[in-house]
Amino acid sequence: MKIRFDNRFPAGLPGDPERTNRLRQVEGAVWSAVEPSPVPAPRVLAVSTDLLKTLGLTEADAASPAFAQVFGGNALLEGMQPHASNYGGHQFGNWAGQLGDGRAITLGEAVAPDGRHWELQLKGAGPTPYSRRADGRAVLRSSIREFLCSEAMHHLGIPTTRALSLVATGDDVVRDMFYDGHPEAEPGAIVCRVAPSFLRFGHFELPASRGDIELLRTLVDFAIRRDYPQLQGSGEALYAAWFREIAERTARLMAEWMRVGFVHGVMNTDNMSALGLTIDYGPYGWIDNYDPDFTPNTTDAQGRRYRFGWQPRIGLWNLQQLAAALSPLFSDITPLQAGLEAYGQEFARTDRRNIARKLGLSDGDDDALTLTRDLQAWMHKAEVDMTIFFRTLGEGDADALTPDAFADAFYDEAKREIHRDELVAWLARYASRVADDAFDAAGRRETMRLANPKYILRNWLTQEVIDRAHAGDASGITELLNVMQRPYDDQPGREYFAGKRPDWARNKAGCSMLSCSS
Repeated sequence: MKIRFDNRFPAGLPGDPERTNRLRQVEGAVWSAVEPSPVPAPRVLAVSTDLLKTLGLTEADAASPAFAQVFGGNALLEGMQPHASNYGGHQFGNWAGQLGDGRAITLGEAVAPDGRHWELQLKGAGPTPYSRRADGRAVLRSSIREFLCSEAMHHLGIPTTRALSLVATGDDVVRDMFYDGHPEAEPGAIVCRVAPSFLRFGHFELPASRGDIELLRTLVDFAIRRDYPQLQGSGEALYAAWFREIAERTARLMAEWMRVGFVHGVMNTDNMSALGLTIDYGPYGWIDNYDPDFTPNTTDAQGRRYRFGWQPRIGLWNLQQLAAALSPLFSDITPLQAGLEAYGQEFARTDRRNIARKLGLSDGDDDALTLTRDLQAWMHKAEVDMTIFFRTLGEGDADALTPDAFADAFYDEAKREIHRDELVAWLARYASRVADDAFDAAGRRETMRLANPKYILRNWLTQEVIDRAHAGDASGITELLNVMQRPYDDQPGREYFAGKRPDWARNKAGCSMLSCSS
């Protein structure tokens, strides 16, 4: 197993001079050297064969004892330079100060055969100077969720960090899953996360909060040089172009989350990628019955700050905090304000395009927007599964669709009958709009197929896999991953994975709401 490393992050940014692993405030530095803590019996439970190939590795590599040792945190490959990075963040709207990689340790920056650079990061590999009195470990249930969702989002075509491997550690980790004073020992695990960059909004917020403008400028210059080499210019004009690019990428990301019904669950600024990637899969969830107020995070159950329908506005709020952090680099904040305006414009453009795609229309005009908003209001009150409804909508002729075609999308039979006439009226409006559209029937269906996934990583499906793994059968992880690698395709024999949430999962732990405990 050979990987070439080019560790630009520690080479290009100031590091922590202290080499101990004690908890501390780290100032004037963006990273601290720290090695993973060994585990007793690392065992590979699953790998992404797609990502293996990207990195120039083989399935034979993944099956070797060395792979388990390296990606279980017990060994380093030549060229690796393990470290944890230093950042802050706003959590649930409040400034939290220094946070940092409390249980994530970057092994190094791999150079793939095609020349692309990928940071390899172990999550759950032990304590770092940023662990804040925690143990730096992760449990199997949350590690399975991160491994699967990272890859599922990638195959949906949504920008995301990836996951190379899931390794059981052979030891137990004590967690209070429900924060109710009843901690239990759970099996431990480590995920190897992979991304071009793990820089977050919070990386820039922390030096700004401390008045360390020199470090802030150094970090911005590095981020542009490494992650945005296509941007040209210098000084404030370059910084403005960079911020605008982050804003537009974030806008597109929010629109994509809304397209597929993904709810991040904890959109703190330290969980926002400076590359516009989905990052940090904690208490996330997916919309089953359409509900704009749904949040999967028990910590957010009262205020619902990070509810499904609020994600676009929270994306903007987080960008406002990033803009405030960057403002010392500008003599005039007008370019930052322009970047924030670009966020709204780009979100509107992408959202309209996605609306047109989901409806199989050639144009996301005002009529298409109204159709969608009316449909969403109806789905909410009728308790309709968003994914199944849209997939069904694209499978028949628009002028022949009847309410009975959507029977499998309802969670409540009484509501189905109560709101039946409204669906009849909407389908008539939709058929009229389709008849006037430039797309032919084949173009409409293919557009809708590629915009409306048949398979999403519903929480109840993942929980079934977690339960099986806890019972000693980890085969369900790869089985579910294989389904999620083709989310837009019909997969005969796998209809179970496309079903709506069963009644038993409505209020079961892990199937509806989850805690941040991991």
